[in-house]
Amino acid sequence: MSRTGEIVLGAISAVFTVVAIVALAFIVMSGSAALQDPAVNAELQQEILNNPNLSGQDAEMLAQAFEVLPNAFSAFGWGFIIVLVISLVLNIIGIVAVTKNNKPKLAGVMFILAGLFAGIISITSILLYIAAIMCFVRKSPVQIAEQEY
Repeated sequence: MSRTGEIVLGAISAVFTVVAIVALAFIVMSGSAALQDPAVNAELQQEILNNPNLSGQDAEMLAQAFEVLPNAFSAFGWGFIIVLVISLVLNIIGIVAVTKNNKPKLAGVMFILAGLFAGIISITSILLYIAAIMCFVRKSPVQIAEQEY
């Protein structure tokens, strides 16, 4: 039995995951650099202090929060990139396990785990869930051995 559908869905989701990793790494690097720029921080703090809807105490509290923001943004961004890399590795293990119909149950489990790490509801995870369902549901045809008389 050919497992082309599972392999194709796994490969497409792997490509989506790689694109997401590269895009998120770019966003984290450029966002961290922008948030650490003193000119940007000064302008943000000035806008907060000039906001008529905020009281003086609220404005000071927000200005202090912006001092912690670059480190938190960087930490959460890199943490999410690590989770996506784990998802990619599990996806590749699933693709290898399903080739030549070797271990479809293992591949299904790997696809589900990769889908969970890729995000509960995303295009990538939906493709991985479909591939996992196909791994579990599709059975090899039963071959009847002919007996010699």
